Amino acid sequence: MDKPTDTVKDYQNYVDKKSPNSPILKNCFNAFWVGGLICAIGQIVFMYCKYRGLDETSSSTIVSILLIGLSAFLTGLNIFNKIGKFAGAGSLVPITGFANSIVSPAMEYKSEGYVMGVGSKMFTVAGPVLVYGISTAIIVGIIYFVLNSRSSTSVI
Repeated sequence: MDKPTDTVKDYQNYVDKKSPNSPILKNCFNAFWVGGLICAIGQIVFMYCKYRGLDETSSSTIVSILLIGLSAFLTGLNIFNKIGKFAGAGSLVPITGFANSIVSPAMEYKSEGYVMGVGSKMFTVAGPVLVYGISTAIIVGIIYFVLNSRSSTSVI
């Protein structure tokens, strides 16, 4: 009996008719220019800091703090979410997306209190990224240490 196959095909046709077509080229263009604009703002701040006499490390730190603070502030005003809907990954790939992923759950669970709501839900999205990133950094550091300690020993 071909009845189940017909049902699957009918359902797939129904889904195809109801699903809107995604304008891939437009989405890629928006992601490109918004992500580029975010990075250009960071570069302008970096160059200004260097112009004012700061070293590269201090300038990079200021850029990171400014972009994180600005995206957290815009998330609090619900502006960053609108930018994210428009630009997609263009707004989420830079460091601004990381700040948004921490602030959004914190705001969502604020009504449950500062400890059980904000404190416990703040890292629901960013937590796994931090755990795997830190764990990988530790493993790579240990491997690097072991390989370098072998090559630096010499016979006198």
